[in-house]
Amino acid sequence: METIMTEEVVSKCEPVEIKRILRRRSTSRYQLSEMSLGPQISPEKQKKDRSTKNTLKSDDHNLESSGSPRNQKITASWDPSEACKPDVDEAPIFYPTIEEFEDTLGYLSKIRPMAESYGICRIVPPTCWKPPCPLMEKRFWQEAKISTRIQQIDLLQNREPMKKRRGRKRKRASTKIGAGRTDSESNASSDRDDKFGFRSGSDFTFEELQDFANKFKEHYFGMTGPTIDEIEGEYWRIIEQPTDEVEVYYGADLETGVFKSGFPKTVSIEDKELTKYVKSGWNLNNFPRLSGSVLSFERCDISGVLVPWLYVGMCFSSFCWHVEDHHLYSVNYMHWGDPKIWYGVPGSHATALEDAMRKHLPDLFKEQPDLLHQLVTQLSPKVLKSEGVPVYRASQHSGEFIVTFPRAYHAGFNCGFNCAEAVNVAPVDWLQHGQVAVELYSQQRRKTSISHDKLLLASSQEAIMALREILVLNKQSPESLRWKHVCGKNGILTNAVKARVEMELKRIENLETGFQFQKMEKDFDTTNDKECFLCFYDLHMSAVGCKCDCDRFSCLKHANRLCSCDSDQRTVYMRFTFDELTMMVDSLEGKIDAIEIWASRNLELDQEKAVFDKGVPKSPLKEETCSLSHNQQMEIPEVAFHPKEEPILGLGCSVDLNHNRFSVELLNIGSLAFGKLWCNKQAIFPKGYRSRVKYYSYLNPLVTSNYIAEIHDAGLIGPLFKVFLEEFPNESFMDVSAKKCWELVLHRLNQETMKLANQAIKPLHSINGLEMFGLSSPSIIQAIEALDPERRCLEYWSTKFDPNNRQ
Repeated sequence: METIMTEEVVSKCEPVEIKRILRRRSTSRYQLSEMSLGPQISPEKQKKDRSTKNTLKSDDHNLESSGSPRNQKITASWDPSEACKPDVDEAPIFYPTIEEFEDTLGYLSKIRPMAESYGICRIVPPTCWKPPCPLMEKRFWQEAKISTRIQQIDLLQNREPMKKRRGRKRKRASTKIGAGRTDSESNASSDRDDKFGFRSGSDFTFEELQDFANKFKEHYFGMTGPTIDEIEGEYWRIIEQPTDEVEVYYGADLETGVFKSGFPKTVSIEDKELTKYVKSGWNLNNFPRLSGSVLSFERCDISGVLVPWLYVGMCFSSFCWHVEDHHLYSVNYMHWGDPKIWYGVPGSHATALEDAMRKHLPDLFKEQPDLLHQLVTQLSPKVLKSEGVPVYRASQHSGEFIVTFPRAYHAGFNCGFNCAEAVNVAPVDWLQHGQVAVELYSQQRRKTSISHDKLLLASSQEAIMALREILVLNKQSPESLRWKHVCGKNGILTNAVKARVEMELKRIENLETGFQFQKMEKDFDTTNDKECFLCFYDLHMSAVGCKCDCDRFSCLKHANRLCSCDSDQRTVYMRFTFDELTMMVDSLEGKIDAIEIWASRNLELDQEKAVFDKGVPKSPLKEETCSLSHNQQMEIPEVAFHPKEEPILGLGCSVDLNHNRFSVELLNIGSLAFGKLWCNKQAIFPKGYRSRVKYYSYLNPLVTSNYIAEIHDAGLIGPLFKVFLEEFPNESFMDVSAKKCWELVLHRLNQETMKLANQAIKPLHSINGLEMFGLSSPSIIQAIEALDPERRCLEYWSTKFDPNNRQ
């Protein structure tokens, strides 16, 4: 039950008239679970009236409901002795020189090793960097309207679940909404009824909100100019040990594309000083798409990510614990006003913070599992530190930047009237964090706002062209050197691409038998983004579709749940073939041959000439439809083929197989790859190995045709064996086993044989995959063994000779 304080002192304030009531709460408040940190307020203390110092009251022109801050009276209730200022270490502060400040992302990269472990940092620009703020132009200041939200600060941590609160009120008749998607109006109503949030507040001009904010602060504290420490102590007293209702306004998430940016955006021929700030990398309108930020490859102007948002605050207005979308970096600049206090938790402890909040606010999370996505809940740094979560503090002043790092939770509040602007940025080192984010979103079945794969692949292609400029054309530029820095065998970008490719191939390995594979059209997701029907995973790199529904797709993880059709009715669409993905990684590692082939395709040069000039075996990348079977169980007895003649090794050499006299022709011996999967007791499997064999054609079993057999590098799953008709390369058979790969061919061949209904042709019952690849030929074996003089393929060599006789 709430009671209104009876002592009132009335005064006028123009042009905005304010009423504020701090109402006494009943002692039956919902408190933190199992929390007993710091001094607690006794019931007697909570019931005691605070001394009233000053009150503001408005006239009869109410712009909002009687319960809004603008139409309430302010009753000062500050008691310095009850301060709850948390003991938190300071985040690092950086003071770049003029020269360092010129290279925006370069400076961010320079300080990252020192700052990332804190989650946040503060950057103080050189004293000469003072951009003009268009928001302070007189006409805009007095006429532009700011939309606000009403925040009830005392409920940000200590509040009951909404169901419990509603249970104490008289039930109202309501219209039940059916399951499934509802319209926005229904959602808005549901949010008000079922979720704690911030109500819409008045519209203010800057001038009006400044006047309101200044008078609120003065009357609340009973003096002008309380210190930052005094404000911070009182803020956390309200959060941790609330005794009164405290509501404030916050003009948050104001779109600069619609409203106006605090940075100049129009170049002036006459004013060179203004032009400097318009083009500056630290102008937040430019920051996201700076060269070296992977967000530069995002074409859409996503509000709040690539288009900055404005934040106009007053004393106690808050931003609650959260991470940035997709775990991006964020950059916040304060244009003017009183300080903003920040708290940050390093990304390495993000899970620990989430666990701590669930532990201490169990009822709120039980009611709303995605509570942390709503940005409406605080938790005291004292509580977090008691759970072993490191928390760091930063005090941002006018003209300063705050940077938050990937997956770093951050929260804070304003000390008074101020205006800040924020945007996201994604240096290349973000890519590994962004991958973690999209996998987490998939688990949570949460929609994405950007295509991570699109940014990753676009960055890779840009980097390869930069490497070509440096390594092939012998040209250098600051931009190409920046890309070169993140490439190489252990480069940040190279590792991010490797990890993504290995993840993709592992998921392909887990598919059921029978899926068809096809090259994705370039415009597959150009007009509208494609996402998994189940988990909303972005489908830029690969997608699975079925003939039963052309508009429904899944990611590789949920391909088996797409529909009830047989797997041979479903198709896996891939933006890049296995060859292309391997070539992309090779190019990023700096292999010139791969770079030139990749560049020739992307620049639409003569591929044949590029391959011929470098002497690289041609590997045409065409649209493929291939039957892929990783788990197919075919009980076919092994019947070994015994060659009658031993060939002389070399290109064009042949092996006569069995009584059918089919022969294998070696095209490329390949190179040695090390790892458990690259050999077994029977053979070594060279990467890039290629051979040709004559065998019955599955297109017409009455004739023989040439088959091409290849061994590809499939990352984590090791060698990938591929067979296709030389005259018909659009259809291929692939598996992680040479035996099963040729069994797929045999299965298809027997299907065609049965269709002929020719009694003279009997289905074949067995085939030896190693023989058909040529890997059992003594001459080819001898050549492959010569690739491994140190005998590093242990499983193979350990069975070839008696270990006791080996030197």
